[in-house]
Amino acid sequence: GYTGQDLELARSLMQKMNLNDPLKDVEAAKAQVASAGKVGILGFCWGGSLAFKAACNVNGLACAVAYYGGSIPNIVDEKPKCPVMFHWGETDQSIPMEKAKMVAEKHKDQTHYFYPGAGHGFNCEQRGSYNADASKQARQRTLDFLKKYIG
Repeated sequence: GYTGQDLELARSLMQKMNLNDPLKDVEAAKAQVASAGKVGILGFCWGGSLAFKAACNVNGLACAVAYYGGSIPNIVDEKPKCPVMFHWGETDQSIPMEKAKMVAEKHKDQTHYFYPGAGHGFNCEQRGSYNADASKQARQRTLDFLKKYIG
């Protein structure tokens, strides 16, 4: 859930999690589906941070898409091994715009989109921050990116 105790529990679990640990799960998932063809990773919020971390540390990913990954500024010095698309909300209170712009500056060779009027979680219909226009635009950009790199 996105309110009350559910949100508090999720935040406490995210804060305890080290992004290196779930990379083992990403590796296992990639190996499981590799016979189907190229493999990419896409994540939202904490999953967006994990998608970027995987792009930098997991060999053989075709691409990664990171929606408003709040921990990305903390690992900005890591270098992606595959193309990465970033989606940032310009009014995201969890990720100040200067931090998102810092990531964009550090990774100029990657794809960055900034959505005016969009806050954290702008793609999630269950959140008060849902932004239908930004969500629709980000979705189409993501599908085009995945088609380009995965097929």
